[in-house]
Amino acid sequence: MDLKGKVILNMPLVTGEGKNGQWSKQEFLIETGDQYPKKVMFGLMGNKIDQNPYSIGQEVVVSFDAESREYNGRYFTNLNAWKVTPAGSPPNQPTQPSAPQNNHTDAPTNMSFSSDESTSDDLPF
Repeated sequence: MDLKGKVILNMPLVTGEGKNGQWSKQEFLIETGDQYPKKVMFGLMGNKIDQNPYSIGQEVVVSFDAESREYNGRYFTNLNAWKVTPAGSPPNQPTQPSAPQNNHTDAPTNMSFSSDESTSDDLPF
């Protein structure tokens, strides 16, 4: 899921030790620009913190997963961000130049086939 808004608060970095080793979590709050603005808290975990820089006041699009967990008969929901991009940037920018796509403009116009490769009903591909 994606949500667009302005970053309005950055919580302190939280670190700890779990049964699977060290962990770190960075939470941040955005406010949507709807007619009735909503404030939504997201969390970035581990290496996602450094891979997704943002700053207070910046318009961003947050890609996230929602997950609820039960604890003592109550459910708590986390919004786990996995990508934060500036709101004005084009989606899915490739990090490396992609190979040119074949648009069939460079196909040869004279194609010849031997008699055993083609008949009147056969296509050349």
